[in-house]
Amino acid sequence: MGFEAKLNELGVTLPDAPAPAANYVPYVVVGDMVYVSGQISANDDGFITGTLGADMDVEAGAVAAKTCAISLLAQVKAACGGDLDRLVKVVKLGAFVNSTADFTQQPMVVNGASDFLVAALGDVGRHARSAVSAPSLPMGVAVEIDGVFQIK
Repeated sequence: MGFEAKLNELGVTLPDAPAPAANYVPYVVVGDMVYVSGQISANDDGFITGTLGADMDVEAGAVAAKTCAISLLAQVKAACGGDLDRLVKVVKLGAFVNSTADFTQQPMVVNGASDFLVAALGDVGRHARSAVSAPSLPMGVAVEIDGVFQIK
């Protein structure tokens, strides 16, 4: 089963890859590696905003992180000329969680992205990662995640 078929089975259709919000490119391909710029939490209603530990709980943060992972895959698909099955490995995620100074559950928030990638991609989706706190993120979003991917 191809990756997009598995995503459809999970009820996920990849959107068009989001355009960059400033003077940068959404991804860079170097050899067989794709470096995807930070993808911010958003859904059909717009940006998913909030501060973990203040006005957003871990479960809502995990949902926000999952939307970042979906956008990351959309960028990888674009980098692969529309063929997501060229993806070989999710190598690393770098996650930023908009959170209060005393919030310490960033890893649980970012599990929303990690769990989704493993569910959708199997072992290809297992990755290294970082999950750090940020006092604020662009447009007040709850989560921003960038990624490194190997393709063929």
